[in-house]
Amino acid sequence: MPRITEARQPAEPSSAEQKDRYRRMLRAASRLGAMHGLERMQMHDVAKEAGVAIATLYRYFPSKTDLFVAVLHRQVDQLGLDDVVAPRDGASPGSRADAVADVLVAASRRMLARPQLATAMLQANNAAQLQGAREYTEANAAFHRMLLTALGVGDEPEDEDLRMVRIVEQTWYGVLVSTLNGVIDLPQAEQDIRLAARLLLGPRYDATPL
Repeated sequence: MPRITEARQPAEPSSAEQKDRYRRMLRAASRLGAMHGLERMQMHDVAKEAGVAIATLYRYFPSKTDLFVAVLHRQVDQLGLDDVVAPRDGASPGSRADAVADVLVAASRRMLARPQLATAMLQANNAAQLQGAREYTEANAAFHRMLLTALGVGDEPEDEDLRMVRIVEQTWYGVLVSTLNGVIDLPQAEQDIRLAARLLLGPRYDATPL
């Protein structure tokens, strides 16, 4: 099981040198997590590969949970709204549901390209959610903002918008887990994501085109 996050908050990098070390630690965790997963990866191996002292690693990431949620947050940040799949034949012009599905499919492809890392990130995200960790809150908020933007919602979403985004995210999460567990393959996962987005979002958001 991941270590329980310590009471103290992880440090935040401020200087250029600290930010460089921070990125190196995340890159090392991504590579080693893709090879070994959450349980088998060792923090001292991350520190060694990143070229930092183990104390430095723990200052920024008190646990594997903190580390892999930060990796997930970085992936969300790297997934820009332009990073979507090409338009599909028969797609409805201006469909908000399809716009959200495009983002979720792109995120799925990126995550599922490295299954062990994807599993590690999801396990860490679960643990961080139970703990109410800051990294989980920030990563979750960033992902919700991306979906709200794809949905065409402004800077002041209504409660109903936030609920819809949460439901879509939870459905997507279940599809990812099924894919990682070998229940469905990637093409089936993408079809499920698109169908879920249309069923959940279409009735509310596609009555009026973008």
